[in-house]
Amino acid sequence: MSRHLRRRSIWRTSIRTIRIGLPGSLAAASIGLMIAGIVGTTASPATAADATVGLGTAAQFAVLAGSTVTNTGPSVISGDLGLSPGSSVTGFPPGTVINGAEHVSDALALQAKNDLTTGYNDAAGRPTAADVTGVDLGGITLTPGVYEASTGMALTGTLTLNAQGNPAAVFIFKAGSTLTAAPNSVVQFINGGSPCNVFWQVGTSATLHTATRFIGTIMANASATLETTASVEGRVLARVGAVTLDTNVITAPICSAATATPTVTPTVTPTVTPTVTPTVTPTVTPTATGTPTVSVPGTGGTSGGGSSTAGPTPTSTSTVVSGGSDSGTATPVGEEVIPSGHPHTGLGGTQRPSGAPLFLFGGLAAFGAFVSAGLGFRPTDKRHRR
Repeated sequence: MSRHLRRRSIWRTSIRTIRIGLPGSLAAASIGLMIAGIVGTTASPATAADATVGLGTAAQFAVLAGSTVTNTGPSVISGDLGLSPGSSVTGFPPGTVINGAEHVSDALALQAKNDLTTGYNDAAGRPTAADVTGVDLGGITLTPGVYEASTGMALTGTLTLNAQGNPAAVFIFKAGSTLTAAPNSVVQFINGGSPCNVFWQVGTSATLHTATRFIGTIMANASATLETTASVEGRVLARVGAVTLDTNVITAPICSAATATPTVTPTVTPTVTPTVTPTVTPTVTPTATGTPTVSVPGTGGTSGGGSSTAGPTPTSTSTVVSGGSDSGTATPVGEEVIPSGHPHTGLGGTQRPSGAPLFLFGGLAAFGAFVSAGLGFRPTDKRHRR
């Protein structure tokens, strides 16, 4: 019996120990997993693909500041250099601006500053995928996503960004206050990636110490400082304060439209139905033109005078003939005209056609009258001679 009670006591004690120790074990396991996830080889926040941050006209600037831009040494700025609303840009030369121009307090610089503010607010408002507060980013590898530190963000050593073969992979880092990269620190890509899609939203100021090699667009709310030989493959943009340079190389990336999702407006090609104009062929009604008659003038001699008219040709035009006129012209309408005193009737006027014999007779009579009129003087001459 006593042995049985002792076993039950041990069992209850074991259960009590497990119940008491369980929460502590889970907490320890959780902390271990979090540290392993962030500080280990790769951190993979479970988020959908993030959209890039739109910069508008600020995207063409390699350096953009609010108060001043100051340079020491032969810095090379590839892209535009802008300042607004300040007006003091010093150190160029010996610094040079290539593949761009200086825009000091002009309309483009002002617009770029406004677009920078829009992009800054966009990045600050993105939902956080992983909290890296108090974690140095050096020595770790991160996959695409949004990372936030509620205070300052530090980089000592090498930060590797694994794009996982996606050229449009987006990395957004949100620092509650400062961003500080220790000397000789490096940000690098593996498996693709583009500087166009890496953004550092900094609550106050950003500082890249000597010989740092950095990737991405720095959007500092206050100021940005690059120490000797630090380089940036991206942009250095300060909303309110100054950008200070010292023998640096800053190269603004050329970003294609593929990093954004364009809105496609389809082009509608209308179907055109041609209007056919019929060709009208006019109907021509010919107008008959009569053939004029030939008037033979009389001599007024023994031939009886008057005028003789050759055989008529009918026309569709009515003609009025003046009787007794030696010079009148007759144009008959479907009827024969017989001059006044003609031997055929002895009277002037018109007569209905009587067929081919009458037409022939009239023609012979007219010819005879013509011959008589031309030769009538000869008998008279013979009588005078006798």
